Amino acid sequence: MRVISRRRLREFWERHPQSETALVAWYQIAKRRRWNSIGDVRRDFPHADAVGPWTVFNIGGNDFRLVVDMVYRGQAVYVKAVMTHAEYDKGKWK
Repeated sequence: MRVISRRRLREFWERHPQSETALVAWYQIAKRRRWNSIGDVRRDFPHADAVGPWTVFNIGGNDFRLVVDMVYRGQAVYVKAVMTHAEYDKGKWK
């Protein structure tokens, strides 16, 4: 998958350094995979959920959320938002 954009991940971990290891690990896995469905994603990330048109990943032991738009046909992952669990719960990302 092409991950667009790693910059958003980096900007988040610069503000929340404790998220860096988990986000880098997610990125390394995602860029090497060829996912065609949420089922494929869940083989690597069992707690990933389809929420409306997006896929939401629990990152760093459930401390952070990564919201992406998965374009399976084009093999691209568009990073929509990276946030703390508390920010996610507020729902402003929707």
